Amino acid sequence: MLSEIEFSDLGERIPEVEHFHTMRINQPSGWFYSTKALRGLCDVWEKWGSGLTNFHGSTGDIIFLGTRSEYLQPCFEDLGNLEIPFDIGGSGSDLRTPSACMGPALCEFACYDTLELCHDLTMTYQDELHR
Repeated sequence: MLSEIEFSDLGERIPEVEHFHTMRINQPSGWFYSTKALRGLCDVWEKWGSGLTNFHGSTGDIIFLGTRSEYLQPCFEDLGNLEIPFDIGGSGSDLRTPSACMGPALCEFACYDTLELCHDLTMTYQDELHR
């Protein structure tokens, strides 16, 4: 049964899964995306990975599913060089990627600016993310 086999054990039969790494990509506050930003993300992932994504993982991150070890760094560099740049997120024991609802962008009765708070937390603690 496939669930009992490690993906790395299938390298000869299915080369695409031999190095099946996932990447977590920081989402924008409130999960607002322009089509231009989405196109950039998809273009990078088509170039360096499987093209398979998960919006949004349990941490709120965009999950890029399936790439080889040697493609991790070039993919990260291309994400940072997009016109609308993205950084990688994390989900370790240190700090998970901050996530926020649409707050005042959607709710006229919002008590505080969740988008600003999420942005501030991300900028302040970005280097503490487990990557």
